[in-house]
Amino acid sequence: MGIIYLMLIVSLAIALFFLFSFFWAAKSGQYDDDYSPSVRILFDDEKQSSENQQTDGSTEV
Repeated sequence: MGIIYLMLIVSLAIALFFLFSFFWAAKSGQYDDDYSPSVRILFDDEKQSSENQQTDGSTEV
């Protein structure tokens, strides 16, 4: 019977450790945005302004 009490205490201690770890990770921002980094590569970059682009290859004097 004593081993059941020991196993109960140990399992509650482990459960509290994981619960504390989850709250700590959530508070530190680990789960803030987990969707957009994975799809960011699928979208094109923003186009540069026309002043920075020279499509005809000529230089302005």
